Amino acid sequence: MNWISNVLRPKIKTLFSKIKDVPENLWVPCPKCYALLYKTEMEQHLNVCPKCGFHLALPVEERFKSLFDGRAYKAVALPKVKPDPLEFRDLKKNKDRLAQARETSCREEALEVAEGKIGGKNAVVAVMDFAFMGGSMGSFVGEGILAAAKEAVKRKAALIIVTASGGARMQEGIVSLMQMARTTIAVNMVRDAGLPYIVVLTNPTYGGVSASFAMLGDVQIAETGAMIGFAGRRVIEQTVKKKLPDDFQTAEFLKEHGAVDIVLPRKNLAERLGLILQILMHKKV
Repeated sequence: MNWISNVLRPKIKTLFSKIKDVPENLWVPCPKCYALLYKTEMEQHLNVCPKCGFHLALPVEERFKSLFDGRAYKAVALPKVKPDPLEFRDLKKNKDRLAQARETSCREEALEVAEGKIGGKNAVVAVMDFAFMGGSMGSFVGEGILAAAKEAVKRKAALIIVTASGGARMQEGIVSLMQMARTTIAVNMVRDAGLPYIVVLTNPTYGGVSASFAMLGDVQIAETGAMIGFAGRRVIEQTVKKKLPDDFQTAEFLKEHGAVDIVLPRKNLAERLGLILQILMHKKV
């Protein structure tokens, strides 16, 4: 009897056939502590590692459900824009990058908006998706935030923006940089109507986004451990010729230096937002 052919090989084949039956996305690796986490367990913890507390990206739909009362919300339709205003091309055409981003992220663009109630108060929430071209701010995002502001004014609702972005979309050149001014105008529309504007900074928030609407909130909230800044750490160190603190640009560092009002874990975010809206909108409908 050949032990390798008749015993060992069938056992190996049986083992691999069982492995093939296991879904590929059953486990999620934590980028910080490298623990291999059961996907269902991660979803129950709102994509926060139960081992080390690292906050992974949360899908847009789950973000809406986690914030709105009773997980109930209604999507707000956003205006159409020319998707590739400069017909930009580097190593590949921008329109091809957009098509690839839509396929991999399963969404049209880097921003979605919904309305509902948080803490019993009317709220319009805009959520950025880092999975779509790094959450970059192009004309669509600028137009979307302007539309969200108009919707908030129309409904006499608070405007809440959840950021996750590498900054302005360089494939749109000056058009993307113009969105810094347009989003600031959107914020002022909400303020002029006497309504709250709250920013929730998530990991990461950088560039033209942090240099415009992301740092203009009446209340600035950041998720635990979120990285927030304008330029990256390496660029700053090369510019100032100094070693920066280990916790530089973390949410906790920004709170200590007065740039952020509140830092809290994701599980407490909805409750805290509800309390803030009840205080700021006690005379609003």
